[in-house]
Parts: sequence; C-alpha cells; structure tokens
Amino acid sequence: MTQTAETEKQVLVPLTTPEEVDQFLTDYPLAAVFKAGTCHKTMQGFGVLETFLQDHELPVGFIRVVDWRPASNRVTEMTGIVHHSPQLMIFKDGQVQFEVNNWDITPEALEPVFAQVPARSASGSVQTDDNIEPYRRLMRDFVDGKVSDWAFQDQYVTMFRDDASLRSQREFELLSRLFGDPDAYHGGLHQLGQPQERGELQDRVKQLLTELG
Repeated sequence: MTQTAETEKQVLVPLTTPEEVDQFLTDYPLAAVFKAGTCHKTMQGFGVLETFLQDHELPVGFIRVVDWRPASNRVTEMTGIVHHSPQLMIFKDGQVQFEVNNWDITPEALEPVFAQVPARSASGSVQTDDNIEPYRRLMRDFVDGKVSDWAFQDQYVTMFRDDASLRSQREFELLSRLFGDPDAYHGGLHQLGQPQERGELQDRVKQLLTELG
C-alpha cells in the first residue's frame, strides 16, 4: 500500500522465528505482538485492533501460530504468559505491559490501553490480508443458481468460521452480516434455521457483493 500525504503506513512485521521476535522488540521499545490463530476469532480480534492502529503509532509484530510456532513459543517463554490465539500483548522495553485474548479483544478492553499510546499526526493505513475472492466466488455461484440455499449457508459459514485472516473491522462486519457468529450454534449449523429466515437471502448476498466491491 502506497503511503500518501494524508496517511501514515502502519508498521506490521511478520515474526517467524525466535530471533525475529527478539529483534522486533529491540527495534521498537513500545510495540505490540499479535498471535493469529486458525479461526474467525483472529479476524474479529485483528479487526478491533486495526481500528486503533489507524489513529495510534504502535508497531505490531504478528505471528501465525500454526506456521511460526517457534516464534510463538519464544513469546510464551519470555513472558511466562499462557498462549492463546488470537492473543494481543503490548510490550515496553521488552517487558509485557498488557495482554488480552480471544473474544476479550474488544474496543472496551483496548481503549484505556491505547490512551497511553502516542497518537498519529495523520490517519494510519493498515495493510490487512487481501483474500476476499473465495467469498465473492461462492456468492456469485449462489446468485447464479449454481449453489442451493442450504449448500451456500453451510459453505459460507464454514469458510467464515475457519477464516484466520488479518482483516479490517469493516471487512469483518461485512462478512459476518449474513449469518453472524458460527460459534453461537453449538448444536451444529442446522441451528441457523432456514436460510431465508433472516430475510431474502438472494437480495442480501447481492448487496454484500456490491459493498465488498
């Protein structure tokens, strides 16, 4: 993403090894580490974080736990804090000052913490994952009649539940609009009920496609 006069690019660094974790925390005396898990809790948690990063100057190192487990283990080793994913930690001079996990990564939890983080002189630009196409493709197939209501609901919710992308709050809110939180249906996806119960599904999918662009 190109930096412009109106925006300041957010420092977002992949941390894949223990050495990279150590170097990142040395380079940035005030910084955050975000551990990305394997489900949509990561998408939601990072979306919340992203809204604060637009207005505050805080370098973030992110760890995809499954792929970069040695880096994740290094953070656990140096902090003594039990691993969760997603997990957000804020460090000052190499020492953890704040930690929050899973569904507790909320605006209410982060607001008092970011009150102590330097504000940006201009709105920051956060470069998140750009892999929305699988959702678009599934929605187009549904609109074109290639996928039934039930099959679309099942495939969409499964895709959303397994989505561990670093997404903006806007993308998370748009994608979650169709069926909400899949973890709420503990008895299985059939508890979502009839696909049409939330309104005309075709119309809602077409509207979402338009908003996603």
